[in-house]
Parts: sequence; structure tokens; C-alpha cells
Amino acid sequence: MTLPKGMVQAIYKDTGISQYQGNPLIEALPPILDRRQLKEGLSGQIAFRPTDIYLDGPTRIHVISQLLDNFFQPLSRHIELESKLSVMLRQGYVGRNLATGELNAHIQNGYERVMQGDLAVFRFEHVESTAKSLAFIGCSGSGKTSSLNRILATYPQLIYHETYNFTQIVFLKIDCPHDGSLKSLCHNFFREIDAVLATNYVRRYVEKRHSVETLIAVMAHIANTHAIGLLVIDEIQHLSVKHSGGAERMLNFFVTLVNEISVPVVMVGTPKARSVFELDLRSARRGAGFGAILWEPLSKPSGEQVISRTEWGAFTNRLWKYQWLTKASPDVTDEIRDTWYDLSQGIMDVVIKLFVLSQIRAVVTGVERITQSLMRKVYQDELKPIHPMIDALRSGDVTKIARYSDLTIPDVDRKILELGHLLRSNQERIDTAVKYGGNEQAIRLHNMLVDMGYVSELLEPLINRAFENHPGLVMKDLMPLILSWYQSAEIEKTASSKPKMKAMKKADWHTLDSNDLRFLFSQSANEEAFLESLSREGLLFDAENWINSFG
Repeated sequence: MTLPKGMVQAIYKDTGISQYQGNPLIEALPPILDRRQLKEGLSGQIAFRPTDIYLDGPTRIHVISQLLDNFFQPLSRHIELESKLSVMLRQGYVGRNLATGELNAHIQNGYERVMQGDLAVFRFEHVESTAKSLAFIGCSGSGKTSSLNRILATYPQLIYHETYNFTQIVFLKIDCPHDGSLKSLCHNFFREIDAVLATNYVRRYVEKRHSVETLIAVMAHIANTHAIGLLVIDEIQHLSVKHSGGAERMLNFFVTLVNEISVPVVMVGTPKARSVFELDLRSARRGAGFGAILWEPLSKPSGEQVISRTEWGAFTNRLWKYQWLTKASPDVTDEIRDTWYDLSQGIMDVVIKLFVLSQIRAVVTGVERITQSLMRKVYQDELKPIHPMIDALRSGDVTKIARYSDLTIPDVDRKILELGHLLRSNQERIDTAVKYGGNEQAIRLHNMLVDMGYVSELLEPLINRAFENHPGLVMKDLMPLILSWYQSAEIEKTASSKPKMKAMKKADWHTLDSNDLRFLFSQSANEEAFLESLSREGLLFDAENWINSFG
């Protein structure tokens, strides 16, 4: 038979774990991954071809932008999260065995509760829940949602068991409603089930005026009817204590989800959600039945640590490899890495977006490499909305950080489009300005001839030759002279001749090679910084030590 999109046929494999043996809902899941397989499965797939650095600017912007969605570097925190989800998913099925009738007992209990309208009633007393809950907290931009999505993507969402004529929902992910009410959260559950299975639960339950308790009973019945393995509730911080009947009622709601629905629940949110789970010691234990994961930003390595062996070093080293710039340095310097951390404070989403925007800015301005000054300029111009949060993290003041538990990343896609438009409109001007060393008359003459249909690649040596040989001529006299050269048989010889050295304006020094003294000067704020740069590059002669060596 042809299965619907997103559904796979059940293939049963022995897990090697006695507790899971003979349970079709577990044995149909993909094998438990080891650390190496997990890293390979989670790593982002980036299409990187060295030749792409020679593409035109607008095309390179599209190539660079793939990092926003496709770059993913598995870290130890991802391994820990996947391990917990793997155990929760499989343990949650231990008490719901499709082959032994245990699942049917849960379904019958759920049906009884719906019919009686009472969550406390049951038909089969021996049925116990093996489900656990997990509180997953981290500031916005720390990669919670993207990490969860990648981990869940290692599982099929739907598995069809032909022997039992049963469809299993391995995981279901819903978002908390912005109105903050528990009833709306229940409604989102039914909407997501309908989206996955093409059912009509919304019409049957959402459009009727049911209480939250009744909706939970229905959710319990539906969850077991379709053997949901893991329920992920994202953006938990949107829940409103006021609209949900108090913090204690909110907490009881989640405890009931786990205990009565018998489905493992992962509650994901920013630090604003911590109040739900930290009402008191008892509540905190109940809210984190399988523990809690708190994701802080990546920490800055100490001076004693080997950078490459730290999470910050591993993350930035791999990201740095994906550069489509003609003058990119193969290795990230300590100075750039320090600046990078200072401007991102280790928030992974900011780290990536700052890198992408800096790379695009390098293409647009013709710098063709990422420098400290360019990165700071991008931070100042493009990431202003997050400055208060970054400043709070930089201060280390817990009171200030608490004000910004939800980090809002600016619309980077819009920024990229703006930079792309700027590049398309200015690319020819940028290239031409570099070719003619900032000579405004030569640039005007070049643009006029291009507009008239003459090949731009042939014009540069001719225009330079005209200004060098006839500096006193005005535009109207230079035009026919250049056109006569263009049309003559000497064009090929002139175009292939070695161009003479041209003076370059100070404003264009930032486009020179990284080891050019003029480039180093352009990156220095003052003379003292320039001398430090020369010393760091080993270009400064230490006269004092040289004299002392003769003493």
C-alpha cells in the first residue's frame, strides 16, 4: 500500500534491552544512536565549493545566507538533550505496549474519563504511567527550537503498524498560544493532530465550549489512541498566570498531562517560564520529573584552556571555514575571536548572524575579509535591537540580565535583502572606483562608455592610458581618443600590456591585501594601535633589543 507523506511502514528490530523487548511501539523506532552517529545526523549540510568565492557579489550573498538555516555544530549540550529525549520517548512506551493490551487499557481508561467527565475515574486499576516530564529553559537565540527540530527529525513522525492496523505518532510539537490561556493551548493540540493525521478533532472539540478539565480528558484519550510518544510544548513563557487561573493551576495542568495522559512532555521556554517551575521545592520537583536542562550562552574559555577543545572554539572554528571571500584568512585570530565573543556574548544565534552579516558587508564594501573593525561596524549598524541584552550579559549583573530574558533577534533576512540591493546598485561603482584609484573623471568616463555599449573589461587599460599620456585633456577630448584606440588594431596589445602602478586613495586602503601596511593602517584607530598591529605581525624592528644584544 502507498503510505501518506511523512508516514513509514513499521520495521521491527530488537533493541537489545529486555525492558523494550516485544513492544512494537519501541522496536519500530530507529536504532539508538551512538555519539558518532548522532553528530553525523545532527550536523548541518553546507554546500561549500572553493570556486564559489569567485562568483559575483549578488550570487555570493545567496551562498553566504545558507548558513542562517543550514549551519549546525553538534556540541555536548546537544548530545545530552538527545540522550534525555531518547530515554523519555522509549520509557514512555514501556507502559503502553500495543502487543500485550496495555495500550488498550490506557485507551479504555481515557474513554471512561471522557464519558464520565472526571479525570480521576478509571476502568483498569493496574495501569501505571511510565511517562516523565522535562523542563528545557534557555534564552531566545540559544538554539532550543532548532536543536529540538533537528533531534526530532532523526525520527519519523508517523509509523504505520500493518499487523495491528495502527498508526503511531512518534512525536507532536505544539506552540503555546500568545493569549496565554490553557484552553487555547489545548486547542492547539487538536489543531496539530488534525494537521498531522487529517482528522477533524478541531470541529468536534474546539468549536464547543468545553472546560480545561474536559479538554485534558479528551487529549488523554486522543494521545493514547494514536500512541503519541513525546509531546513537546514550545514557547512556554507565553502562558499567562492571570489568564490561566494562577501559577499553581498551570503547574497542575502539566503534571496532569504527564500523569493522566501518560505521555512524556517536554516544556520549552525562556527564563520567563522558570517561575512556573520554581514556586516551591515541591513544585520544582514535579515540574521537572526527568530533570531540567538550562542552556546558558557559550562560555568564554579561560586563558589556561586550549581554544580548539572548548565549545566556543569548536563552534567558531567550524563556522569560520565557511567563508566565500577572496581575501579570507584560513584561521580565525585570537583578536577576532575575542571581538566576536564580546559582540555576541556566546549566544549562538547572534554568533551566526553576526558572522553572516559581516561576510556580506565584506563583499559589499570590497574588503573581502572579516576584520575586527568590520565586525564592530556590523554590530553597531545592524544589531542595535539586541544591544541592551548584550550589554547586560557583558556586565554579568543578574538583575540587568533578568530584564532581558527574551532576546529578540532583528529581521536578518531583511538586512540581507537591503545589503543585496546595495551591492547590486553599487557593485559596478565599487569595482570601477578601485580600478581607477578614485579618479572621478575616469569613473564618469568609464560609466558613460559602458552605457553606450562598450565592453567594460577593455576600457580600463585604455582610460588609464589616456589619463596618464594626456593629463591635460578634458572629457570631450578624451572620449574620441579612447574610442579610436578601442576600434583600432592595437586594442588587444594594449589590453594585454602590463598596467602601470596606480596611486590609491587612502579611503580605499581597506581593500588591499591583509599583509599590506596600508591595510593594517586602515584597520587601526590611531598611531599607537597601528604600532601594536605592526608588532603583532612581526613587522616592527625592535631597535632597543638589537642594541642591547651588543652589550
